[in-house]
Amino acid sequence: MVLEIDNIELNFGSKRILSGIYLKAIEGEVTGILGRNGCGKTSLLKILFGSLQPKYKTIRVNGKNCKGKLYLSNNIAYLPQHKLLPSGITIKRIFNLYKEDWYKFTDFFDSFKIYKNHSVSELSSGEIRILETYLVLNRHSKIIMLDEPFSFIAPIYVDVFKKMIQSKKKERIVIITDHFHNDVMDIGDTFYLIKNGNSKLITNKDDLVRDGYLSSNSQ
Repeated sequence: MVLEIDNIELNFGSKRILSGIYLKAIEGEVTGILGRNGCGKTSLLKILFGSLQPKYKTIRVNGKNCKGKLYLSNNIAYLPQHKLLPSGITIKRIFNLYKEDWYKFTDFFDSFKIYKNHSVSELSSGEIRILETYLVLNRHSKIIMLDEPFSFIAPIYVDVFKKMIQSKKKERIVIITDHFHNDVMDIGDTFYLIKNGNSKLITNKDDLVRDGYLSSNSQ
């Protein structure tokens, strides 16, 4: 599967957010989107998902225009920046609803074993993020989009998810954005930088320095 998006024009009031975007994501690869806060990364993911309607857009799947909202096709799973799970529901019920194996999850995240009958509201923000990221990654969708999945998560668990993402990409398109650029570049295959409403294909960290995203001593 090949997913492409271009001809995007998005304004919030008089402010132009996106205007020169092209992005191509391929099954079997992790596509990383980098850029400073407020550059439009989250907006781009929402446009792809179908929850944000820009003035103009073109989305193609395997070369064919996709005029409907991708989320209606059940072919896409999206981890947003905001909290995804309702506070009052128990973790046991969440795993039943998602039809996920609790014991397989705790093989990866041993510290969660005590939380099976707890509600989401009893978890820390980092623990909630771990739970949400795991559930989205394990959806049987051909396109997985992760917006800031590593935020609030301990480094040991970031490494677990990086390995999981590498495994999941084999039969899926994975699109990821995170301000931890080193983690994105560790697992990514193709990278785009969003700056001034435009996207640019990035091949290495030197490109990020030349475009002003990184300082020369931050590599």
